[in-house]
Amino acid sequence: MTVNAVLTPSMTSSNSMSSGYCSQDDESEDFSFFTAKTSFFPKSKHAAKQKQAKEEETRGTKDLPEEEVKKRIEEYNAQDSENGMKLASDGSYTGFIKVHLRLSRPVTVPCVDVADSEGASRQAGGRTQPSEGQEGTDCGQSEKRTSFYLPSDCVKQLHIRSLTTTSEVIQGLLKKFMVLDNPRKFALYKQTHHDGQDLFQKLPLCECPLLLRLIAGPNPVQLSFVLKENETGDVEWYGFSLPELQNFLVILEKEEAERVRAVKQKYIAYRKKLQQALQQHDP
Repeated sequence: MTVNAVLTPSMTSSNSMSSGYCSQDDESEDFSFFTAKTSFFPKSKHAAKQKQAKEEETRGTKDLPEEEVKKRIEEYNAQDSENGMKLASDGSYTGFIKVHLRLSRPVTVPCVDVADSEGASRQAGGRTQPSEGQEGTDCGQSEKRTSFYLPSDCVKQLHIRSLTTTSEVIQGLLKKFMVLDNPRKFALYKQTHHDGQDLFQKLPLCECPLLLRLIAGPNPVQLSFVLKENETGDVEWYGFSLPELQNFLVILEKEEAERVRAVKQKYIAYRKKLQQALQQHDP
């Protein structure tokens, strides 16, 4: 599988290590809290969700008959001759898919040494900085890590086979960016457009994205692929290292302080409006 860059905006660095997980970024007032060993949800419901998630990961789209594959490839190439698909003698085929990177959290990458930092920065399109607690240390060692925010909504074009799975696509993208985070922390979604809305559905790990591309056709409005964080809802805390867990606390403290500041500003504004309304009605 070869990976060709279509658009690579500048990468910006973060000053803290990250595993790819942090608290939710939306402004919703509903929160779900989990601990390392227990959950506020009933065990039976939790087990049912795990079973359902496992079944979804092992369920994929059924393969098409060989004659239908050949017909669809001809129709596909008639619409997109530049990035068309090629049918092999064994019945498999190859083609291109485009994946949009929409990661809202930083990813962990190796920290390069001073001698290679200039060349790596030029290639990455940004600057590298050591993560917290690593300043003044030798960044040339392999265990040194730093964190990056990947370019927002950049597009990577992948040349894959019909048997290439979702799991292999995710691993290929992470390898391209030298991301050290566990691939299980990411998920590949298919995006469709229906009734003026964008709908997202997480693909099973055994799904073959090129088959979905062939069925939907080359039109990106009909189907596009998006790499996002794997929002499972239930975080397996034991799978993280101690530095990652400590980094979660730092992130949560910052987000808590920001949320408190936003709430205070909100009610200060309300108080001013109420005082103005009282003054207008004061005889």
